[in-house]
Amino acid sequence: MQHIIDRFISYVTIDTESDPNSQTTPSTEKQWNLANKLVEELKTIGLEDVTIDDKAYIMATLPSNVDHEVPVIGFVSHFDTSPDFSGANVKPQIITNYNGKDIVLNAEKNIILSPNYFKDLLQYKGQTIITTDGTTLLGADDKAGITEIVSAMEYLVQHPEIKHGKIRIGFTPDEEIGRGAHHFDVEKFGAQWAYTMDGSQIGELEYENFNAAGAKITFKGKSVHPGYAKGKMINSMLIANHFINELPKDETPQETKGYEGFFHVHHLTGSIEETVLELIIRDHNKIKFEKRKDLIGKIAKKINKKFAKQFGEDIVIAEIKDQYYNMKEKVLPVKHIVDIAEKAMRELDIKPIIKPIRGGTDGSQLSFMGLPCPNIFAGGHNFHGKYEYVPAESIQKATDVIVKIAELTAIPGIFDIAEKPKRKR
Repeated sequence: MQHIIDRFISYVTIDTESDPNSQTTPSTEKQWNLANKLVEELKTIGLEDVTIDDKAYIMATLPSNVDHEVPVIGFVSHFDTSPDFSGANVKPQIITNYNGKDIVLNAEKNIILSPNYFKDLLQYKGQTIITTDGTTLLGADDKAGITEIVSAMEYLVQHPEIKHGKIRIGFTPDEEIGRGAHHFDVEKFGAQWAYTMDGSQIGELEYENFNAAGAKITFKGKSVHPGYAKGKMINSMLIANHFINELPKDETPQETKGYEGFFHVHHLTGSIEETVLELIIRDHNKIKFEKRKDLIGKIAKKINKKFAKQFGEDIVIAEIKDQYYNMKEKVLPVKHIVDIAEKAMRELDIKPIIKPIRGGTDGSQLSFMGLPCPNIFAGGHNFHGKYEYVPAESIQKATDVIVKIAELTAIPGIFDIAEKPKRKR
């Protein structure tokens, strides 16, 4: 397992933070540093057709070692890290034989990773935990996924007795800013289906995600000397506040779970004359998703009507753009690809946790681009912040799952697992 730990650390210590304000692909020049390293590593472990394009999308092939026809499958991860928290100068800490107590991330700043708050830690007692030093994120999202894919391919190359079909792997930039699949060449990739290794805790298997949209709402105002403002001043910040108060109070990220959707206000900047509000809209149900977008328009229309005479034009301008959709629509018709992943986990004594993603992955966009792509755990917790950690054993287990999926897919008749009726209890 030390080999996998060393590989993971070699990835996370390279800063690959993406930038939503950049118009280039990749969005940051520093992503090339890991991308180029990965290309050389893939060649070194023995993969074929290793390519990297002018936008840093990496693809490679592990050829089939069986004579019969086997579907071409793929595994995909992203190498950028979130701009939500610094990814520069990552200094991983390794805690062996975790004792279930508080982990001091940074004594000087009194930053503690505690199971009293992060209760999931307790399920990893006795294992090797990799954490941050409290000043950066770790980057397990999704460098753990990359570690798992590279390690699984290396293992299959070194163990030709394990039979498998042709396997394609793909590594992408800019997933964290919603662009990971934008320039992914599905035709070139050439797989019937793929799996993103981009989930969280061990056992996660996901083929449903949010329908997603982003909204930018601009509020206009009129600035007048406050001593003489009665009946004249229109404070755009107060109108924005009124707009927010019109949204359902219990439909925010901190009040919802499971299949429940939400509105999430994430940026608000303004002055008397103009305020800009940015929020995201999420729902697993397509009908409810459309109703949420309609509500934004209705609130804007209501406020515009109220100020029509005083302001003379629309005082609220709402722009809504769809971002991605629920991959369930594309995965259910080929549900056997989920069944195979579930079977792989069970054969490795991993309890599958099949649940909806409260977010999105490259896989959601890839599924709508013609590459059905469920999501499998990568092992990390508390992504995008200083409390991020990953058990080394989970990285190893995810690597084993990739190998097992490759092996199962090459077994003649394996697709019958999706057809067999369940026994009545």
